[in-house]
Amino acid sequence: MSLQITLNLIIAFMWMFLTESYQFPSFLTGFIIGAFLLFLLRRFIPSRFYLYRVWKFVSLILLFIKELIKSNVSIVKLVYQPKRTYNPGIFALPIDLKTNWEIAILTSLISLTPGTLSVAISDDNSLVYIHAMDLQDDKKEIESIKDSFEKAIMEVTR
Repeated sequence: MSLQITLNLIIAFMWMFLTESYQFPSFLTGFIIGAFLLFLLRRFIPSRFYLYRVWKFVSLILLFIKELIKSNVSIVKLVYQPKRTYNPGIFALPIDLKTNWEIAILTSLISLTPGTLSVAISDDNSLVYIHAMDLQDDKKEIESIKDSFEKAIMEVTR
């Protein structure tokens, strides 16, 4: 990936020098041309096209913002109910993430989302224990996290 970024930057700077325009629009034009050339030549480069990962990273951020808004709305509904009807609980989330970096991102995203908190990680890094403010069905929560955050993290990092 770093090779592709370096090549793209070199193409962008070469474009600036060839057009003799040393301004940002010229650099941006060269960057876009370089990205297009790298996309066309992607079968000759061993790793995946690097802008794919950038797109997946942006998708992860947008997913987090969407989940943040949804959880804020649900927490506000729970807090302003006249009677306490929520059911707090802790559940174990089995994870397929391997590296410490991936696990740290997952636990941070879970903890930043209102209503959930990462409590602990098992010694073998296969389980994350999560406290939920309103835990109705732990299997549904597990599937929700695996289908959203864990899947998006794996698309970014692998």
